[in-house]
Amino acid sequence: MSLKGKKIGFGITGSHCTYDDVFPQIEKLIELGAEVVPVVSYTVQTTDTKFGKAKDHLQKIKDITGREPITTIVDAEPLGPIEPLDCMVLAPLTGNSMSRLANAISDSPVLMATKATMRNGNPIVLAISTNDALGLNGTNLMRLMSTKLMYFVPYGQDDPIKKPNSLVSDMTLIPKTIEHALEFKQLQPVLIERN
Repeated sequence: MSLKGKKIGFGITGSHCTYDDVFPQIEKLIELGAEVVPVVSYTVQTTDTKFGKAKDHLQKIKDITGREPITTIVDAEPLGPIEPLDCMVLAPLTGNSMSRLANAISDSPVLMATKATMRNGNPIVLAISTNDALGLNGTNLMRLMSTKLMYFVPYGQDDPIKKPNSLVSDMTLIPKTIEHALEFKQLQPVLIERN
């Protein structure tokens, strides 16, 4: 399936160490002809880390997509009825946002955009990056894996010795996962070797 002409929401949450892997995939989607609508969590908007300043990340997102990122719940809500998306991507999806999504909490722009897309019956693509996926957050991961409309970018343990509960998606598989999700299919295999 071609992504040309598809409107793809791209929700970015606070796994700052993963941005260097995620931003090139946004560029790839645009190269493939998709219109990308960026949506960012409050953490992305306000948190400076050793991986960069919030304002620089926001500017880079704007430069890549040519659009101001959606930064409020109010501005994300119309992605359901007024400006519907063909697919909503969450990448990187932190354990914090994953737990909220799994429990139907929409207290950030990214989660509101996701809820709005689900309301329209369109697919959600999740690219996880969390140190707790095989810990307490494991129940949330499994809940989402068994939820209609949720499709996962294949993931695996990034460091099973030092971080045995950590799982990270292979971000290079985002475009391929979206193509499958638009046909309501899960890209396989979901579990991959990452280290």
